Amino acid sequence: RRLGSWHSGAAPAAGARPAARRQAVTALLEKYVLSQQKEHNFSRLFYVEITPCPITWLSEARLRISAMAALLLGALLLIVQPQIVPSRPAVISKAEATSQSVQKELLKKTTLKNDFKGNIHFNGSCQQLPQTIIIGVRKGGTRALLEMLSLHPNIAAAESEVHFFDWEDHYGNGLQWYMNQMPFSYSHQITVEKTPAYFTSPKVPKRVYNMNQSMRLLLILRDPSERVLSDYTQVFYNHVQKHKPYPSIEEFLIKDGELNVDYKAINRSLYYFHMQNWLKYFPLDRIHIVDGDKLIKDPFPEIEKVERFLRLSPQINASNFYFNKTKGFYCLRDGGRERCLHESKGRVHPHVDSHLLDKLHEYFHEPNRKFFELVGRTFDWH
Repeated sequence: RRLGSWHSGAAPAAGARPAARRQAVTALLEKYVLSQQKEHNFSRLFYVEITPCPITWLSEARLRISAMAALLLGALLLIVQPQIVPSRPAVISKAEATSQSVQKELLKKTTLKNDFKGNIHFNGSCQQLPQTIIIGVRKGGTRALLEMLSLHPNIAAAESEVHFFDWEDHYGNGLQWYMNQMPFSYSHQITVEKTPAYFTSPKVPKRVYNMNQSMRLLLILRDPSERVLSDYTQVFYNHVQKHKPYPSIEEFLIKDGELNVDYKAINRSLYYFHMQNWLKYFPLDRIHIVDGDKLIKDPFPEIEKVERFLRLSPQINASNFYFNKTKGFYCLRDGGRERCLHESKGRVHPHVDSHLLDKLHEYFHEPNRKFFELVGRTFDWH
């Protein structure tokens, strides 16, 4: 009654969309609490959670205002969220118990409820752990994939590579730190982050699995030989920009007259070896492989497949892509605004002797065959 007299507007209708009801109720509560803050001297915080966003409201002193306020909040929550009916038995499997145990360990670093302060925005959006991760591969087109996927209104993408699962100092910060690196998103959106190094890092698959066994993973791959050349090209230009010398690619590829299989760039292209590690934890239907070579030549069909894999409504169209003749690759058109990838993308590879290229192709022939067999697909690679 007190809130009703303070705010003349009607409560959201029971038939309204959940997101609209949630936003309306959140805004209403926010205004009410702010008005109470002026009336009462709040000194401490208390914590309220409205699924799926953790909300830090204003004070423990408000609990002393009246029991009626608490009852009002409960009534409004019933409007916002329908009664939950369990969709599966309450018995927790051994795998789920292990996952929950690991999450609890990670969350020990953030046990204080006030650590969640700031995870919600006044517009109703909040920071959430990602439901999808682009796990790699380095120089496979992960940035292009993320930018193209961001055209979808139901995607919220982290801007930078987080390196949570592969860098020990980041992983030791816990899940709260990880969530703090995510963009603000609404409940109907999928949060996505990309870190290409995840695919080739041995510890990452198990860590991702322990956080979320239902994670949907995106893996974008290119011809292994071409990926090696792109890998070298990126490091070479990084040295050039710092005015530092860097050896020629032949010095990396050849050792004692033979192909240097210890070269890290070559190891990163052994997709079969790394894929085996991921399949120990995630079934193949949880990992969608994007053909990076096709994404460059004709992006729309590949993005359509990604939409289906993520169970997104088809929102991205062929008109969202246009070929930039000056740059030599596809750029994006989003709501009348055109944008291209950074100038560092699409750099020309160094010239490599054809005999050396043949050695590279020959080396990858057997690992590629095993990879095709492992994933039940073939790719147009050398």
